[in-house]
Amino acid sequence: MPSVFLSPSTQEWNPYVNGGNEELYMNQIADRMEPYLRSSGIVYRRNDPNRGAVGAIADSNAGSFDVHLALHSNAAPESLAGKLRGIDIYYSPNSQDSERLATIIANNFKMIYPLPDKSNARPTTSLGEVTQTKAVAVLCEIGYHDNIQDAAWIKNNINNIAVNLTESLCDYFGIPFVNAGPVRMGTVTAGGSNLNIRKFPSVNGQVIGSIPDGASVTIYGRTDGWYVVFYQGITGYASAEFISV
Repeated sequence: MPSVFLSPSTQEWNPYVNGGNEELYMNQIADRMEPYLRSSGIVYRRNDPNRGAVGAIADSNAGSFDVHLALHSNAAPESLAGKLRGIDIYYSPNSQDSERLATIIANNFKMIYPLPDKSNARPTTSLGEVTQTKAVAVLCEIGYHDNIQDAAWIKNNINNIAVNLTESLCDYFGIPFVNAGPVRMGTVTAGGSNLNIRKFPSVNGQVIGSIPDGASVTIYGRTDGWYVVFYQGITGYASAEFISV
């Protein structure tokens, strides 16, 4: 299943004009993303807030991730403090996948950001979390925290932003977004046969594991007739017909 290195800001020294700081609110967005990532079948790991951007890059590159997603909010130069608004999604100009992901995220933000024309994908050759990561990477500057309207929008839309970002990842990976619900346990009832775990919710989806009949399985979410399940380190889709909750 798709895997994401989730890297919210560690910059607690960047204050919001209306209280709080960049690290606080970007981590709140990441916190809210976690149940939606799980329910949608996306495996994730968070950065270590004590290791900064350099540590995040090293930890990301030490693993095997499909996407490195950095979450930040912006601040204007001193001469323009408080006057700028907008969302910038930075991508590597050397990676078509990075540009595609940034474009998806920027376009999806247009649906919830009050100034849609100011949500844009932009190339960068200087941001390390985009240019130095092994995984396809983007860095999201989600509004300007020195602008009173943007800072208020971020604070009032933490969950909406988390959902929007997860939907963008699902669009990029080509999998359905599954709304978050309670994590449940189920039992396989396959009449003595093993139940396949698949990479996509379809009988044509690649088989990536199996669950013995009678075994317990963790259920993260449901899409159509499929459960998003976790069993012995494998996350994928299994037919809901053969799982008793």
